[in-house]
Amino acid sequence: QVQLVESGGGLVQAGGSLRLSCAASGPAFMGYGMAWFRQAPGKEREFVARIGGSGRVTDYADSVRGRFTISRDNAKNTVYLQMNALKPEDTAVYYCNTHPRPLPAWGQGTQVTVSS
Repeated sequence: QVQLVESGGGLVQAGGSLRLSCAASGPAFMGYGMAWFRQAPGKEREFVARIGGSGRVTDYADSVRGRFTISRDNAKNTVYLQMNALKPEDTAVYYCNTHPRPLPAWGQGTQVTVSS
């Protein structure tokens, strides 16, 4: 069973950058596609970016394409989300999970707050 721990969030001004990390434990991490999601207050959780097991295939939500980059280091069992040119509307709790079938138990997430 894969377990997920997100980190790297914080408070940043608009236009700034943050790098989120998702540490995964458990067997066969390399076999899992992974994705980042986010949930803003009062809104549904939404897809942000995904990456295939080998790291060759990536995809992004239109709202973040060109600003965010997802990557993974299978040797470290870690998935990253580099976020540049942050906007106030990026404010949310960010979660990682397996993709396309999310694990039922989500991590605690990491808060990203972008001030204008």
